[in-house]
Amino acid sequence: MGRFHLMSVFIAVAEAQSFAAAARKLALSPPAITRAVTALEENLGIKLFTRTTRYVRLTDAGLRYFGDARRILNELDEADEAAAGINAGPRGHLTVTAPVLFGKYYVMPGIVDYLNRYPHMQVSGIFLDRVVNLLEEGFDVGIRIGELPNSSLRAIRVGSIRRVVCASPAYLAENGAPAHPQELADHLIVSANAVTPQVEWKFADDLNVHFKPRLVISNNDAAIEAVKHDLGITRLLSYQVEPYLANGQLQIILSEFEPKPLPIHVIHLEGRFASAKVRAFVDLIVDKLRSNGALNQ
Repeated sequence: MGRFHLMSVFIAVAEAQSFAAAARKLALSPPAITRAVTALEENLGIKLFTRTTRYVRLTDAGLRYFGDARRILNELDEADEAAAGINAGPRGHLTVTAPVLFGKYYVMPGIVDYLNRYPHMQVSGIFLDRVVNLLEEGFDVGIRIGELPNSSLRAIRVGSIRRVVCASPAYLAENGAPAHPQELADHLIVSANAVTPQVEWKFADDLNVHFKPRLVISNNDAAIEAVKHDLGITRLLSYQVEPYLANGQLQIILSEFEPKPLPIHVIHLEGRFASAKVRAFVDLIVDKLRSNGALNQ
């Protein structure tokens, strides 16, 4: 078996975290996939995967090899395209992830522009309100909000957003606006994404406020809908409520007590050796996000 074939099988298994899924993707039999990975491990003299009956995971050595193997195969694909004279633009499939509302408001327009610009590309946009592991879950590009841990990911800062406390003008007119975070205990609170009935909101200068919300809900859209209908006060990220601030349905309060803004990064795995499809999308989405005033407050 050729080295490039072994690399392709290895990458498919690593991205799918499954020998069976890789076999389906490559239209090969499961035994052929197993033989290819075993042959590659024997050639390299290292163990690439930790395998149990429940999962397949890269070892530390496998993780390092994965990055190099993807770079090599990407460069091979680009060399083939250049030789064939079809390198006018990226082609293939790209997977992108972002938080749900951020993806809807800010990433989806970039995906549409990307597809219009590169007709030979297909994109899967997966929008999730949780931290996604790009390598383990097979994503090419992610948009992440918040401080990043140290990792091998390539990260490009594109802006920042705020944690804002807000309510409808009608609720504030009827109940008054709190002048200090401690006064939130006297108000009806809607808590989004809470997993316990007791909530802590952190403000500037290490001020933490604890209270029991009247409504605990796991969906940001639903929390917004509740406060739009004058139910109470909530705290969300500024981009999540920006359309409703602009049209006057919601109003920010306690802005002088806000903690420091959260950074927004575009992240991807491939560093400076990124494939043409990844480079093209990253360049496009970085420009779009950096030029958006709502993300650079």
